[in-house]
Amino acid sequence: MPRIVIENLRNLSIHSEDTNRKVIEIIHENGTDWMHACGKKGRCTTCKMIVVRGMENLSPETERELFYRSQNQLRSNERLSCQSQLLKDELIIRVADVNKFPHIDYTR
Repeated sequence: MPRIVIENLRNLSIHSEDTNRKVIEIIHENGTDWMHACGKKGRCTTCKMIVVRGMENLSPETERELFYRSQNQLRSNERLSCQSQLLKDELIIRVADVNKFPHIDYTR
């Protein structure tokens, strides 16, 4: 069963029975806030996630992610959670500092 761990949310562990689902959908369905300003359409980078481990468990980069990467708006260890699908196993991520909500208490 695929699993997402969000390190700087006290190692929050989210399990999903479904594969091939967008990471942001899995996170939101768990009741966890995750920023997204463009309505999950890949038109901004507010939903970016820092991938600590498990990049190989995600779908290939989309055209939108490649565009932002070419503009230096995504680093090699970052993906857009609205574009990335969790295909299998485990994904360990962090919320980027620039995308943190003020009402959530993040850990280091």
